[in-house]
Amino acid sequence: MGLLYSIGINIASFVVKLIALFNQKLKLGVDGRKETFKKLEHSIKPTDKTFWFHCASLGEYEQGLPVFEALRTKYSDYKIVLSFFSPSGYEVRKNSKIADAVVYLPFDTKANAKRFLDIVNADYIIFVKYEIWPNFLSEIKKRSLNAILISAVFRENQSFFKWYGSFMTSSLFAFNHIFTQDENSKLLLERIGYNDVSVSGDTRFDRVYNQLDTDNTVDFIESFKNGRTCVVFGSTWPDDDKLYLDYINDTSNDNTKYIIAPHNIKPSYIASLKSQLKVNTICFSEMQNENLSNYGVFILDTIGYLSKVYSYADIAYVGGAAGTTGLHNILEPAVFGIPIIIGKNYGKFPEAKALINLGGVTTVSSVSEFESILNTLVSDLSYRKKQGEINKAFIENNRGAIIQILNYIRI
Repeated sequence: MGLLYSIGINIASFVVKLIALFNQKLKLGVDGRKETFKKLEHSIKPTDKTFWFHCASLGEYEQGLPVFEALRTKYSDYKIVLSFFSPSGYEVRKNSKIADAVVYLPFDTKANAKRFLDIVNADYIIFVKYEIWPNFLSEIKKRSLNAILISAVFRENQSFFKWYGSFMTSSLFAFNHIFTQDENSKLLLERIGYNDVSVSGDTRFDRVYNQLDTDNTVDFIESFKNGRTCVVFGSTWPDDDKLYLDYINDTSNDNTKYIIAPHNIKPSYIASLKSQLKVNTICFSEMQNENLSNYGVFILDTIGYLSKVYSYADIAYVGGAAGTTGLHNILEPAVFGIPIIIGKNYGKFPEAKALINLGGVTTVSSVSEFESILNTLVSDLSYRKKQGEINKAFIENNRGAIIQILNYIRI
């Protein structure tokens, strides 16, 4: 099975390079991987003490960041290598101050795994959530390197727990310990004989809670909101737009302001979005010398502000679940004690299921359902406050994953 996997990886690498000639996102990954070993050799010396943190993409990076930051502080004499598999993570965080070298993870061939580990020579390795690369993990196990998996989530339909998945299952045993987000994941691991496992919870709770200790002031948002009720549509996609655009157009008034922070900030998409709004609308890129309080809709066509902008929201809609792209982070607005609306496709997100059951998050599957709940939240302050309190308490009650992980790591 290992031989077939390695052959498959080599074929996949060739196919990706071929398709990358016509796909800009894949091209970023192909071009970036050409620089990986050069960057590592430039940044890491054989005598350096090192951590290696690996994340699939941006979401996993945000999940691991509280742990990374704590280790950077505690072991300041260690070099840190941060790797990503996806351009969605690397291109956004390639200048992250948390690491001495940020690189693309090479394709999972045996030769790449050996060369990568020879250069990095990691004293400790931390993978986040889902990343299981058999050849890398096999080489880690051969070298008896310290490696853990954090914020892991497993489901029964994954190959690790099927009769045909023994090759992938064996990869898990390269980790000295696995910290899972939930009890079900722990039980699944124990079922296959993996017992070095703890339920630590989701590190994102610690991450978002720390947001309360930062300065969340955004002057231009303050000017725009101007003391009015504010609804923030965060990380939205076209499927989300279909739910809320008519509502904004039909119910626009001086008492409610709307902030839209699309996932896609390409100028063509922003122009299309703005053209569909009948309300007085301004974009971040256009706000210079404007009186923002005169506008009803603010489009955040930039990145880096959303987590702070949620602090100004009275109600949040979090995108991704109206279609199939995947629900974005609902914990970021939840920590500020506001009610949240999401689409119908949230099944893979345990925090969404939990908050729907508790009553802090409302899921909608149609325009009429969306309009009904938003009308209620806008008009009924006590109901709005009750839902928000549920969300804030949920964050507070689920902190602590970082402490468990740091208590385990001993160097």
